[in-house]
Amino acid sequence: MATLTSIDAVRRKIQNLQQQAYEAEDRAELFHMEADMERQARERAEAEVASLNRRIQLVEEELDRAQERLATALQKLEEAEKAADESERGMKVIENRATKDEEKMEIQEMQLKEAKHIAEEADRKYEEVARKLVILEGDLERSEERAEVAEARVRELEQELRLMDQNLKLMMCGEEE
Repeated sequence: MATLTSIDAVRRKIQNLQQQAYEAEDRAELFHMEADMERQARERAEAEVASLNRRIQLVEEELDRAQERLATALQKLEEAEKAADESERGMKVIENRATKDEEKMEIQEMQLKEAKHIAEEADRKYEEVARKLVILEGDLERSEERAEVAEARVRELEQELRLMDQNLKLMMCGEEE
């Protein structure tokens, strides 16, 4: 019986060892599965890190392009601001010129009104002088007619005077004889 017990003990020991072997296999399989899972998780993490690195690279490239566009936009904005400042200065110059031109036009309008007034006054005086000239020409014409009549009368009187003078001379000659 002692052999039986020792066989039983060996069997139990074998069963126990088999049980331990199964458990060890189970644990090894479990460790293997965990290792596979960790490897897969690591691979996923590495893939995610690679993906994130790629995304970071793409974002950095996009950031670089955005910064270049921003720099270009800022440069264009600065140029536009300079152009706007120049335009504003130009507008102020034009406005100042326009103001001076308006003032000059107002002065010229006043001068024009004054010139028109002077011209109207000159026209009025011209018309007055023209009327006086017409009157004087009429007076001159009448005076010339009277002068002609007077000259004719003077000629007649001179003729009469000559005749009288001749008659007087004849009479004196006749008395002396």
